[in-house]
Amino acid sequence: MKRSIIIVLVCTLTVFSCKKDDSVTCISCSSPETSSFQVCEEIDGNASVNGQNTGTPYAIYLSNLEATGAECGN
Repeated sequence: MKRSIIIVLVCTLTVFSCKKDDSVTCISCSSPETSSFQVCEEIDGNASVNGQNTGTPYAIYLSNLEATGAECGN
C-alpha cells in the first residue's frame, strides 16, 4: 500500500513539474515607418502586437518583421 501511494505521489509531482510555462513574453520593435511597438509571444505560440493576436506563429511574425527592416530587441 505504501509503495502505491509513493508511486502516485511521484507521478503527480512529475506531471505538475512539467507544466508548460504560461507566461507571455514581449519585446519592443521599431522601424523607420512606425513608432515603437510591443510584439509578444502568447501562450498559444502566436504573436500579438499591442495586445492584438495576429494568428501568426511568433517566430514567423518576428522573422517577417525583421525582413522588412524592423528592429526588435528587449
